[in-house]
Amino acid sequence: MLIARAPVRVSFFGGGTDLPAYYERFGGTVLSTAINKHFYVVLGHAEGAVQVSSADYRTFFRRSELTPCEWDDDLRLPKAILDHFHIYDGLSIFLASEVPPGTGLGSSGAVTVAIVKALATSLAQPAEASEVAKIACEVDIGQLDQAVGKQDQYASAFGGLNLIEFSDDSVQVKSIELPLPLLLALERRVLLFFTGTARRSSSILSEQRAKISSNEGETLAALHEIKALAYQAQELLEAGKLDDFGRLLHQGWEAKKRASQGATNPEIDRLYEIARSAGALGGKIAGAGGGGFLTVFAEEGRQEEITSRLEGEGLFSMNFGFESRGATVLLNAMGTA
Repeated sequence: MLIARAPVRVSFFGGGTDLPAYYERFGGTVLSTAINKHFYVVLGHAEGAVQVSSADYRTFFRRSELTPCEWDDDLRLPKAILDHFHIYDGLSIFLASEVPPGTGLGSSGAVTVAIVKALATSLAQPAEASEVAKIACEVDIGQLDQAVGKQDQYASAFGGLNLIEFSDDSVQVKSIELPLPLLLALERRVLLFFTGTARRSSSILSEQRAKISSNEGETLAALHEIKALAYQAQELLEAGKLDDFGRLLHQGWEAKKRASQGATNPEIDRLYEIARSAGALGGKIAGAGGGGFLTVFAEEGRQEEITSRLEGEGLFSMNFGFESRGATVLLNAMGTA
């Protein structure tokens, strides 16, 4: 048996600039943190077959033919990764997450990273963070041609609070080192609320990718602003200016809405304004937008008021902490019977 896990993330600034259509021309930058909600992979032996079961999708796949799988259902991602490693026999995979899919916390990237980490380790292949993230992106963007960027895979593989820079030929992950009291204060002021709706980010990101490729002026201007804000946010964090960081988050949300029409809707806007009236300095919908988790940055001392108001609107608050570790193997006993 082998057990591996990879964290999901909260993205503060730069989302959208990690799309190849953008960073290959302009360079992209994202500021994000991993959090202690994880995606788990359990590997075991399966005589004469390969099989995959998912707790999240409540689905099961088993194949005994020693040939590549069809990538045509909810398990297309693990099937594609199995094909990448040329594994067609003798393995069972069980998948489970602490966060439901489609909620904007980068769960799909964490899925890919966790499976790649587990399979590479089981095959005694290189499994350091940079290699795992690179393979995860090759599967997500190259093999499956998904309309996604690279931030989720790198955030999940490396863990921690990072500024991640993307170019056409490299990715640089720069850890943001804060004194522990400041890091804990930042963690305390970031609140997450599940709106009760999940969504597929692919349609939103496909729209954004098309606008970038066609040089749509408003979208490009908004993404340029979003990228610049990531660097400003890094400076504010390192200077300990958390209130200014929160206000900058609001500015970033306004730019994100200009970059993509699908980022918000009237209900999200209403909930965000309720949070602002209760003491939120800034916030955003996690991920591409449209649903999932509402990220709120609270003024110090206003966390309980914000939580009470939003829970009164039917939202669910999620307790979490920042996660310093990226993809990790918790147990490796694949060599034992």
